[in-house]
This record gives sequence, C-alpha cells and structure tokens, in this order.
Amino acid sequence: MHLTLCEPVAMSAAVVMDPPGGGLLQSCGAGDFSASLEDVTPSESAANSESSEEEVSCEREEEVSAVSAAPAPLPSETPASAGEVRLQSGSVPRPASLSLPSSDDLKLWTARGDGEVKLRLSETGPASEPPITVHQMLTSSVERFGKYSALGWKEGDQWKTINYEEYYQQCRRAAKGSPTHCSRLGLERYHGVGILGFNSAEWFIADVAAILAGGFAVGIYTTNSPEACQYVAENCQANILVVENHKQLQKILQVQDKLPNLKAIIQYKEALKEKRPNLFTWAEFMEMGSEVPDSQLDDIIASQKPNQCCTLIYTSGTTGQPKGVMLSHDNLTWTAFGTVRNVRLTDATESQEVVVSYLPLSHIAAQMIDIWITMKVGGVTYFAQPDALKGSLANTLREVRPTAFMGVPRVWEKMQEKMKSVGAKSSTVRRKVAAWAKDVGLSTNLNRMQRNGATEARAPLNYRLAKKLVFRKVRKALGLDRCTKCYTGAAPITKDTLEFFLSLDIPVYELYGMSESTGPHTISLPESFRLTSCGKVIPGCETKIFRPDEEGNGEICFWGRHVFMGYLNMPDKTEEALDSDGWLHSGDLGKHDEQDFLFITGRIKELIITAGGENIPPVPIEDAVKEAVPLISNAMLIGDKRKFLSMLLTIKCEVNPDSGAPEDELTDEALSVCQRLGSSSTRVSEIAGGRDRAVHAAIQEGIKRVNEASTSNAQRIQKWTVLERDFSIPGGELGPTMKLKRPVVMKMYKEQIENFYKEVATPSTPDNPLPPK
Repeated sequence: MHLTLCEPVAMSAAVVMDPPGGGLLQSCGAGDFSASLEDVTPSESAANSESSEEEVSCEREEEVSAVSAAPAPLPSETPASAGEVRLQSGSVPRPASLSLPSSDDLKLWTARGDGEVKLRLSETGPASEPPITVHQMLTSSVERFGKYSALGWKEGDQWKTINYEEYYQQCRRAAKGSPTHCSRLGLERYHGVGILGFNSAEWFIADVAAILAGGFAVGIYTTNSPEACQYVAENCQANILVVENHKQLQKILQVQDKLPNLKAIIQYKEALKEKRPNLFTWAEFMEMGSEVPDSQLDDIIASQKPNQCCTLIYTSGTTGQPKGVMLSHDNLTWTAFGTVRNVRLTDATESQEVVVSYLPLSHIAAQMIDIWITMKVGGVTYFAQPDALKGSLANTLREVRPTAFMGVPRVWEKMQEKMKSVGAKSSTVRRKVAAWAKDVGLSTNLNRMQRNGATEARAPLNYRLAKKLVFRKVRKALGLDRCTKCYTGAAPITKDTLEFFLSLDIPVYELYGMSESTGPHTISLPESFRLTSCGKVIPGCETKIFRPDEEGNGEICFWGRHVFMGYLNMPDKTEEALDSDGWLHSGDLGKHDEQDFLFITGRIKELIITAGGENIPPVPIEDAVKEAVPLISNAMLIGDKRKFLSMLLTIKCEVNPDSGAPEDELTDEALSVCQRLGSSSTRVSEIAGGRDRAVHAAIQEGIKRVNEASTSNAQRIQKWTVLERDFSIPGGELGPTMKLKRPVVMKMYKEQIENFYKEVATPSTPDNPLPPK
C-alpha cells in the first residue's frame, strides 16, 4: 500500500554532504514506500506484544535512541544572558533585559513602526519571565547548542546541515550586508525586508538578519500576484526584497517602478538570467557583509528593545487589504518560551527535537514552530521540497522522521484519503485485521482521553497486539514513528479525520490562535485533550468569552504577552481589534466546557444570519455533509440575508502534481464510493450538475440525514449543486494554509448561487426532496 500523499517527483541536484548524526537520516529513496495498515496477516508473530504501557507509541530505531520517548525535564528557562553574553563573533555584551520606559509612558498598542508598547508582565508565573530580544534568545541558543545541527536541506540525494554557531554567523554576515551605514543596500531602521520564496535556510537567515539589522522581517506569500506583492512592499516601506528564483523575481520587476523605497533585490536560488542594477545573487549579498566590522552591527543590536517591532505578519486579506500585524521581540521570544514550557519540548542536550518546514513561512504558525520555538530548544529544522503539498512531503517525512509535526487539516485529510483508498484494494483478511485494530485503537485512546492521558497499569492485550501488528507499521510508513507531538491548526478539522488517526494510535492535537496572538493561544496536550476542542490556554495567557449567550457561546478574547503591538499604520483597525482594556477580540465564537477546554463554534464574520434573523455557524453543517457523503471534498454553506440555506459542493479528485490544480479524474476513494453506489463515473464532469443520478441520489440522501439532525428548520439545506471543479490554492478558493476564502468563492460562483434563489423553495421533506439546481 502506498502511503504517499502523491507520487514523488524528481529532486533538484546540488552539492552533496552527508546528513547529521552519523546516519540519522538514512534516505528511503525517492520512490513510494510500500506499507499498509492492512499489510499484515493474523499469522504474524505477536511474541513481543507484551510491551509495557510506558513504551512510547512509536517504534524507535537503535540509531536514534538518543531521542527521548517520554517528556524530559524542562530545560532551564533562565536566559543565558543573565550576566553578559559575548560570542566569538564579536557580539556586544548584553544585559539580561534592556531597561524599558516607565509603563506610565506607554500604551498597550501602537500603529507606528518605530513605536514601543507597554509589555503585559505579571509579578509571578510564566508571564513574569524577563523580556529579551530575538538576538538574546538566539545567542543563548548558540551558547547552549552551538555544535548541534540547526538547519538541514536536501541537495541531490543527500542532506546538508549547518549548526547553530554557523547559523548565527551567517545571520550576522547577512545583517552586516544590509544597513545603510554598513553597505550600499541601504536598509533603514524600521523598514521592511520582504522575503518571497519557499522555505529554505536562506529564508531563515534573511528573516533573522533583517531583525538584527534593525528592520522588519516580512514574509510574502509565494502565491501572491505582483500587485499583492507591491501592496505589502509599499505598506512596510521595504528597502530590500529577497526572492527565491526568476519566477518570483518577475513579480517584483513588474512593480519595481511603483516601489520608491526599494533599494535592492536579492535572489537566493538559481543563477540570474540577467544582470540589473541593484540585483544581487545570494553569494554577492553575503560577501557584502564580510568586510564590515562587527562593532557597526553590534551598535544596532544593542539599541533594540524587547517592546519594539521586529516582524510583520500580513493577514490574508480575504475581506479587504491585508493588515501588517506588528510583532515585537517579546511577542516572539516569550511565545516561544511559553509554548516550549507548556508542550514540554526537550533541550537538544537531552534529546534534539526535529521538525519539517513546509507550511508558508509568511504564516505565523510556520514561523513560530519552524524558526522560533525550534531555536529556543536547539532543535533542528529540515526543509521540505517546494512541491511538498503536491506530493513530496510524504517522502521527506519518512527520511527526516520528525519528533513533532504540524499539519494543516487538509494535509491530514489527504493522508486519510490516500490510506483509505488504497486500503480498499487490500485483501479481505488484511482489511479485517485493520478494521479490528482501528476499533481497538479508537476505544483505547478515547478511554485515555477521558482519563486525561493517564495510562492503565498495563495496556490491554488487544491494544498491545494491534500496536505490534498495525500501529507501528503505519507510523513508520508515514514517517511519524518518532513523532510524539502531532498537531493541527490554521483551519477547522473534522471529527471524522481526528477519529481516523486516533484509531491508528496517532492522536492529532488541535491548537488555536491567530497572527495577532503570535500564533498559539490554546493547545491540546497528550494528558489534556478532547476531540474537536482546541485545548486549554497557554499558562501566562488568559481567555475571556465576551457577551456569552445562554449556552455560553460568545466572542473569544485574548490577553497575554503574545498579543500583538498593533496593525502597521492602521490605528483605527488596531482599536477595532483591541478594546479599551487591551483584550484582543478574535472574531471567533466559542465556549468553555466545565473543565475549561475551549471549543470554537463559529466565526462572527462567517456567521450566516438568515433573512429570518437566525444565526447559523456554517462549519458544523459543512463538516456534517462531508462526513455523511464521503465523495465530498469541500462544502460551502450559503444563506446570509437569504430566506433559506443552500450549499456548493465539490467532489474528491486528483491534483496536478506540478501546478496543484484540481483535475477531472476522481480519486481512488471517490471511485470506490461510486462503484458501491452502482455508478460508472470516473470523472468530476460526469457527476457535476446532477449528471449522475446514482451519485445525485446518494448526496441527497446524505443531506437529508444532516437536515434531520438539525436543530431548527432554518438550519436545513434546501438546495445544493456540485461544481465542475474542486477548490484549490491556484484556483483562488483556498488560502495558503488551505483555509476556505468565503468572500472569494461567493464572487466566483455568484451565478450558481443566484440560481438557488430565483424562486422560493418549498421546504424539503422525505416525500418531496428538492432537486439540486
């Protein structure tokens, strides 16, 4: 059984170097790894199934025995710079925490790029941690973990790495090549350095260097149009733009004459196809900093304060122009501290954490996990291939074998779909063994969840047997055999997907936050999680439910040192997000249960308010339809200011491995469902618009079941249609993290939506089912 998300593609050739750790990353090859949760038979030996409950949930290889299975003691969180820090690089002596102006002189927010804010310090607890700058956190990690691998990337068939000392030196060299008084590039204080490209060591170095040089690190989505790139560069007054390749360079060249602050462009991959003034290769850029005295950079670093902005995260802009979320040094460094402490990540000196970087680094979740949290504990970040979300991620996971993995819901769903579709082709015996194991896994893990992670003195025999026969093999095939922390976030995930992985003994923990909270606000933990809950608040932060209704639902508000400074040059928008007491209003609706687990119940801006005044959160209904009809890939509920609800549906289809665009061919899973329904359809075009009567009837039956479970007539879906293609990032319907862009979809499919409401629908009944339009 092939457990890849997609077929692998050829890797780009480059310089070769052995991977770190004396064979830690033995390559599995470029081809699909054949394994299966059904690839077992009852005759396999279970002699070793008497393993104790203390055994970790993944099989460890001898060569990685240094990786601890159980949570290790917390590393000391006292900054290494408690006195002075001086590295051989020539960095300036630093106090543990720079003196800040009197809190009476500052507000909790600012919209000025050169502004300072009052930090939300507490007298005791995690929020009392002394504020430090990014440079202080980095130098602390260099002193503690200097010889440990920091970044790894694949060149040809081998992995190449740099350690923390080399990482720091490269960041300093890049920083020295940037400021006005250091070189001709001319980065001015509080101006942006835009980075436009896929995740790489150069991306990280450019980001950190921009901060050390006194500018703003600004990620730009690789999917942005030239005009969208122009907006971000203009808004942050970017002096320097760092681009990955010729394709991304062309976007900037198209709008270059409209960017008066732009002084230099640096291309970090591929050879330059043409020489232009102020266009440099990465090697040329790095050389600029080699002759600059350390003291010039140290003066800039010494002037930085924890309560000043160092990074801008631009919102996706689905409801207007993107806003530049200003994050301070303290936002980044304290959030890294608070998350490490809460999740109990281990220091590299005890057991090095390993992560795979593949999500867009212009998104806060990827930045926090891949750059800052990993840096805090001396972990190593390996970079996936640029086509990771088109199929190659599975190969990277099997080679790197991360100890922690963050997947947006669509990544987990794609894994689930692939496993189910291939599993359907397995022999009867294998399918029965797999079904038995999954039943055992789900019941065992649900029991653990109810016991808040507490384990029994000895695991049940059937669980130990299922683990031996199935669970370990599945984890190894997915590349998650060392992974003790699997997370999901950035968009809603269905209960069906969570239960699927829980049944395979792979708990996927939800976390919740936003750009304005520097990423995580609540996190689920192995000993503290509930299905469909996004966990409990990070210690040191606070949650308030604003104006709760009779069921406890209200707007979720945040407080803590992770709350952003404000939106760059947008005081009005900042005051909309932060109330007079400083609480960040998320725009999300949620409630707490009796044990303080937070559940998201909707989003205020997404909330559908029908013509009759009924408030309807769309996500639960959409998830219910996808669960009731396995053919459905995406569902979007319509009905704001309308007399009834309708729905746009898409069918699961293959994805072009090069472009990421949806194709007409059905996935194996969808084909299997069609066959069970008696349908001969093999393409979306044979189903869309009600062309396949068997599929049409099945969808109608699924929607009928969802309607019967609805809490009111107003929440019933009256009309629906199947679109000609699935939603996608290149199509514009999904954002970079696969989140549904509802306003965009409303515009794109305006004609189909208006067709729903050309005449008033008669309420659907079992005797009178409404046909789709």
